[in-house]
Amino acid sequence: MKPSMNALLSVSDKTGILEFARALHALGIKLISTGGTAKLLADNGLPVTEVAQLTGFPEMLDGRVKTLHPTVHGGLLARRDLPEHMAALKAHSIDTIDLLVVNLYPFEATVARAGCTLEDAIENIDIGGPAMVRSAAKNWKDVGVLTDASQYQQVLVELKADGKISDATKFALAVAAFNRISNYDGAISDYLSSVQSDASRALFPGQTNLQFTKLQDLRYGENPHQQAAFYRDLQPAAGSLVTAKQLQGKELSYNNIADADAAWECVKSFDAKAAACVIVKHANPCGVAVGASALQAYSKALQTDPTSAFGGIIALNCTLDEATAQLIAKQFVEVLMAPAFTPEALAVFKSKVNVRILQIELPADGSRGGNAIDIKRVSSGLLMQTADSHELALSDLKVVTRVQPTAQQLQDLLFAWKVAKYVKSNAIVFCANGMTMGVGAGQMSRLDSARIASIKAQHAGLSLQGTVVASDAFFPFRDGLDVVVDAGANCVIQPGGSMRDQEVIAAADERGVAMVFSGVRHFRH
Repeated sequence: MKPSMNALLSVSDKTGILEFARALHALGIKLISTGGTAKLLADNGLPVTEVAQLTGFPEMLDGRVKTLHPTVHGGLLARRDLPEHMAALKAHSIDTIDLLVVNLYPFEATVARAGCTLEDAIENIDIGGPAMVRSAAKNWKDVGVLTDASQYQQVLVELKADGKISDATKFALAVAAFNRISNYDGAISDYLSSVQSDASRALFPGQTNLQFTKLQDLRYGENPHQQAAFYRDLQPAAGSLVTAKQLQGKELSYNNIADADAAWECVKSFDAKAAACVIVKHANPCGVAVGASALQAYSKALQTDPTSAFGGIIALNCTLDEATAQLIAKQFVEVLMAPAFTPEALAVFKSKVNVRILQIELPADGSRGGNAIDIKRVSSGLLMQTADSHELALSDLKVVTRVQPTAQQLQDLLFAWKVAKYVKSNAIVFCANGMTMGVGAGQMSRLDSARIASIKAQHAGLSLQGTVVASDAFFPFRDGLDVVVDAGANCVIQPGGSMRDQEVIAAADERGVAMVFSGVRHFRH
């Protein structure tokens, strides 16, 4: 063990610190500490030197000033390989600090609490902690800096084995330390950029500091000549794709991830009381259905567009069983997702080693989860908006025609509307009996989307007679309505809000079909 090794411990979150300090003491490392941490160690019989004793300067200003002192920062910043640095320490009777253990005041947790005042937030901005962390991390070759309790064990293993921390570990700890300071400062900046002096907060801050951590480098991007990587939020929402556990299969590609996210977000929007299946191809649902079982839901979803389903992404909101797995295994599938898989279902895919199988737990509280804010990158900028989390209820529907929808049609309208929300604009979705019958997506003309949806139904051998139709935005003219009615629809849901609404309503009455207005639009670009 390096002679007279010194460790400074000053933590807000004291999880594991007592056990860690005991282990350091057993290794002969001198303990230095501050405030509550020093009291905890002393009360448990550990010899500890308070920073005030080390610096000869008392803590003051309610603890705001305690470690901002040359004795502390000199001990952290001095390069051991520079004789002039070591001579300066000796001249001023400063000991080196070889290990720094610091976590910061809980600023993020404080501002997340209901009723947090601006004063509360300001008091939880740590000053001395980040300063020490930066000093130690800058001098990483000589100082190990720990900013999270999860790091304690690895450091102890190395100290016990070799009497020192390896350079690789010290560098990794320094990177983690700078990342923590960056995230901490970003949280402060985000909060203060959105808050007023009375603690009222704007939804979008004057400056935003986006923080993500890399999950993996990808083989390539959207196309082979592009490079890519996959990142997640620092605090991901429960039940999101980034929380998935891959059970088998090749590494996910850029397009796999984008399509899988579209499928998973759609399928988890359905009530888990009924089995739901979503099949996605190129970010658009090409088949969606609900049923009494996973097998029924998948079978119905596949019927919508079996051609597009080839090489698609399949998501279920229920346990995948053996019978459903055997049916799915008959086609080429890129990614298969569900909250759970039976052992027999997994065994079905053992020989299909390239199929990527992802297990994603649905939010335990029954919520949909997902992002609060959606972000789209534009040239040298960002577009930010609140997520499209609107859920349509029966009571929201406004019947605008003489013909009234039946109870079954109302349920199919809600189903069609839910699916349309996840289809690229312009979106036209034909449905019947909890199943998509034809999907038209991503066209510059709503008429073309309607025609494409009809063509796809024909190719799949499905009749659109008696179906309902969801349009993600209003019909600007009656021609779009005429196309879907000509195809066989007899009930339509659309947002309404066009200057020609009355013309379209009159057309619906003329054609003898029911029409309801949702009052909301679901553009998806």
